[in-house]
Amino acid sequence: MNTNEEKQRYSREELAEFEAIIQEKLNNARKEVSFIKETLSRKNDSGTDNTASPTKVLEDGADTAEKESLNQLASRQMKFIQQLENALIRIKNGTYGVCIVTGKLIPKERLRAVPHTQHTIEAKLQRKD
Repeated sequence: MNTNEEKQRYSREELAEFEAIIQEKLNNARKEVSFIKETLSRKNDSGTDNTASPTKVLEDGADTAEKESLNQLASRQMKFIQQLENALIRIKNGTYGVCIVTGKLIPKERLRAVPHTQHTIEAKLQRKD
C-alpha cells in the first residue's frame, strides 16, 4: 500500500477490537432491557389493590408515568441493540467503519465512542443543515 494512499478499510485486528467493544455494549444493553422488563413485570403484578382513596389515585398516576418512562427506555435500548447488531454484520461483511455518505474511513476515536455509527463527523454535521 502506498503511504500517500488513504486507508480504505480497517484491518482484521482493528475490527476485532471494535467487535469486542460492540459485544460488551450489546451485553450491557441486553442486561438493561432484561432488568427493565423484570421491573415492569413486578409493577404489573403488584397492581391488584382496588382501594379508591385519593392517595391511591395519585400513586396510580405516578405508577403509570413510571411505566411509560420504563417502556420508552426499553424501546430506546432495543433500538440501540439493533444498531449494534447491524454494526456486527458490517464487521463481518467488511463495510464497518466506512462512512455511508463520504466513503471515507470513520476515525477510530469516533468508532470507540459511538461504535454503531455509519457517519464521519463531517457527514453528520452536513445532515443537520
